Amino acid sequence: MRKALIIGAAGFVGSYLIRQLREDGYQVTATKMPHETIPGDGFEACDLDILDRPAIERLLAAVRPDSIFHLAAQSSVYLSWKNPGLTIDVNIKGSVNVMDAVRALDYKPRVLLIGSSEEYGHIAPGETRIAETSAVRPGNIYAATKVCQNMIGRIYVDAYGMEMMSVRAFNHIGPNQSPMFVVADFCKQAAEIEAGLREPVIYVGNLSARRDFTDVRDVVRAYSMLMEKGMPGETYNVGSGHAVEIQEILDKILALAKTEIRVEVDPQKFRPVDVPIVEADTRKLQACTGWERRIPLEQTLEETLDYWRANTVRGKEA
Repeated sequence: MRKALIIGAAGFVGSYLIRQLREDGYQVTATKMPHETIPGDGFEACDLDILDRPAIERLLAAVRPDSIFHLAAQSSVYLSWKNPGLTIDVNIKGSVNVMDAVRALDYKPRVLLIGSSEEYGHIAPGETRIAETSAVRPGNIYAATKVCQNMIGRIYVDAYGMEMMSVRAFNHIGPNQSPMFVVADFCKQAAEIEAGLREPVIYVGNLSARRDFTDVRDVVRAYSMLMEKGMPGETYNVGSGHAVEIQEILDKILALAKTEIRVEVDPQKFRPVDVPIVEADTRKLQACTGWERRIPLEQTLEETLDYWRANTVRGKEA
């Protein structure tokens, strides 16, 4: 049986990727930090700090994975401004530690480095849809570290012949996502209003921005397919290929709500700089793997709202 190692599996994407890889026939090992937990079963969990290169080397020697998915990152844009040193350490030094540990092996596993659409940064008018060849203009520390990871990964492929690909993931959404992200935020507020835990008002930021939303289950399926078919040294956009206005997202959630809800603007929810539209060109991904989006936006929104309904009820009973 093929072996997969997920580095940094305690976040939103990790448990979904574990399930996808098990369905695809992998034996899965997933890492986390000591204070973290990974929900689910059917996999081996172990602690790993990617700033500890000898620990990475010991884990790789013990597991000898065929495929490595590098999810571990400091992924908060907000925290990247507050603590740029930590973001640089984890996202650049940690990634290089992983690459060097893989390079030292006596065989060549395939590696997928997970990046972000934030790397494209300040998108000029007329540049959408955004292709992998578009200019990267990172506008925050987190984005800059992901650009650096991507560039170093390409250098390692060219210099050492490593079997390594990169992705730039656009907005992915679904049940169990943190409410620091807009869809989860709206759904959590709606569920709390339905449960009588707050006034019947949803607070919002910029509703005119258009973003490329994809269900996380479709995203991890793309990751698995790229691990099988991706070309070393290449970067692939992962997204729906269709931008949706935040206002439309809100309207769909309000239509699903079981009570009347007012909408009020909260200036604190606005970003200092907000790109009007972000939309992925996914033709390269589709040509390489045959991947297509399967889960419609309406289904994702309904299931995310149901997730927050269930968790809000449990929280109320506690």
